This record gives sequence, structure tokens and C-alpha cells, in this order.
Amino acid sequence: MRRYGPAVIALAAVAAARAACVIHRHPAPPDRAAATAAPPGTTTAPPSTPSIPAPSPPSASSMPSAGSGDAAAHRPNATGAEAPAGAPASIIPATTRELITGIVPDWSATAVTLQRWRRGDGTAGAARRWTADGEPWQGVIGTAGAAWGSGLHGIGAPDGHAGPVKREGDGKSPAGAFALRGVYGYAPAPPQGTAVPYTQVTSDWQCVDDPASRRYTQIVDRRAVTVDWTSAEAMRRRDALYTWVIDIAHNRAATSGAGSCIFFHVWHGPDAATVGCTAMPEPRLAQLIGGLDPTAVYVLLPRGEYDALTAPWGLPAGEK
Repeated sequence: MRRYGPAVIALAAVAAARAACVIHRHPAPPDRAAATAAPPGTTTAPPSTPSIPAPSPPSASSMPSAGSGDAAAHRPNATGAEAPAGAPASIIPATTRELITGIVPDWSATAVTLQRWRRGDGTAGAARRWTADGEPWQGVIGTAGAAWGSGLHGIGAPDGHAGPVKREGDGKSPAGAFALRGVYGYAPAPPQGTAVPYTQVTSDWQCVDDPASRRYTQIVDRRAVTVDWTSAEAMRRRDALYTWVIDIAHNRAATSGAGSCIFFHVWHGPDAATVGCTAMPEPRLAQLIGGLDPTAVYVLLPRGEYDALTAPWGLPAGEK
């Protein structure tokens, strides 16, 4: 693995000073080091040490079951593994029962139209056609727009397609198709009905965005691991932006510098883009979490790419 010299470490230290995942219209919040302190008046008890999620989805509000190796970092199950570069058609797993689509006008746009879709699992004659679940809603993505990420669709642009490629700190949201991992938040319990793993975070929880760290891309309780990073996002912020978080499985291979800590989270408003995440109003995000299927996949694409990939990827036609 490539070793990083003082210049790169210095850059990582600079990156630590930016706001976690959000560009604000108002004065920026305290930097990441300061933001690790819990909000005044918070008396949240430290959570128990988490473990590696099991392949099968757990019951609502449960923690992942025990596994081998890294018990301090949250890792996704094996069903959403990244496809090889240039992966061919139908990259949405056959077992997927829920799809969240995000459509932007072009690569540089920051406003996204989001839509939830559902289909049967194919058993007992259940329909396999995508059906819209509710009305579309508005969200925001990275301040620099979007760029091909690493996910179910492969690494970077699919064969025959072009466009920018996501890099750490570029202010772009990863485009492509992505599995969803755990849910995190400030509250003791997730929204009612939640059927995916939920973790209540304290000021000790961080998402490591330092490419030189062996914990790169991981959400960890820093009390339970050896800290080898100089930059990380505080999962318990001093504002409401991470009240609820869904971890989007971009760069699961933890390729150095390919981007990390990509979430669904609460927005500051329709005019406040993020630095790579997809953000939306808190009530909408809570509703999304409360009904989220453990098999759900997120697809974020510019309009032209979505139209071109509708048939190959098996996406819902007629998405607005």
C-alpha cells in the first residue's frame, strides 16, 4: 500500500477543519475536533461495543450480530458487494425489494429529485415491476455536483459511459448504484418501524476520512480502537444534521482516496449543498428510515445517464 509523507498528512489535517458533509449558508460549525464533544446538556450513555453485521437483516433497533475480526468498526453485510469494473447489465440484485432513485439534471447540479420505489420479491407470484411509493421529494447533493463512485455498478464509470470520478474531498456525491448499510442517530431508538441496524452515537463515534488510516471509510467508536487517523467526521455533531444518518455503501473496498463517509442525512435547507452526501428534510428522512427495507438500493444519476441505463440496470421507467 502507498505510504503518505508529511505533505499528505498536512493535507489531511486541513481537511479535518471542514464541516462534516455539509456546506452551510450560515457560519460554519466548529471543526471536527471540537465537534466530537456532545451538545451541552447531553447525558447519553456510551453504547455497547458493536460488532460486524450478520448477512441476514436483524430485527428493528438491534445491533449487528457478532463476527470475526474487527469488533469496533461497523461493516455492511455481504449482499451488497461491489461489482467488478465495467459490470454488465442488471446490477440491481434480484432480491432488492426497495429502490431509492436520485436524479439530477447534470453532473454539476446540486438539487436532486428523490423517489421511493418498491417491488415484490418474486415469490408466490409477487409482482417484480417497480411501483412508486409516495410522491417525489427534493434533496441536495454535493456542492460540486456528482461523479461516478464505487458500488454495485462497478468502480467508476460503467463500460460505454463517461463522466467525472469521485475522489476524497472533491465535494461531489458518488453517482451509481449503492447498497445501504446501518442507520445512526442521536436518539436512543430509531423511528418507529425501523427494520435495519440502528446505533445511537455519542461524541466518541467517528467516520474516518483519512486515506492513510487502516480504518479509512469505517464508522468506529474511537474508544475501542487504536486511533491512527488525523481526520474524521464526528457522528454526534453540535447541530441537527446527523440526527438521523443512513450509511451509503460507497467505496466498500476502502480504496485510498476514492471517497468516504457518504450518507443520507438531514439538510440545512434547499440552498445548502453538502460536501458529498445526499441531504433532505428531517421528517422525510425519518419516514424513509422507518420504512426502509433491508435490501434497499440507492441509485443517483444525472438525467441523461439514468435514461441510458434504465433498461440495462432494470430501473423504473418514467422517473421524473
